[in-house]
Amino acid sequence: MRHFHCGSIVPGCSWHTCAEEDAEIVRRTVEHLRKTHGEAEIRPNLIEMIKERIKTEKQGTLS
Repeated sequence: MRHFHCGSIVPGCSWHTCAEEDAEIVRRTVEHLRKTHGEAEIRPNLIEMIKERIKTEKQGTLS
């Protein structure tokens, strides 16, 4: 399972998501950034930041 925590790019945000595929995590995160943080334009460097911060969950821990 893959995991992303929004606070890794938006300090103080506690939103997170998990999915099997990174593409689904990116999709959910972009939707969250638009709705919650008012990001109208999602630049390619922001997508790269999201991808770099996706972690793999192993038996109850993130790495």
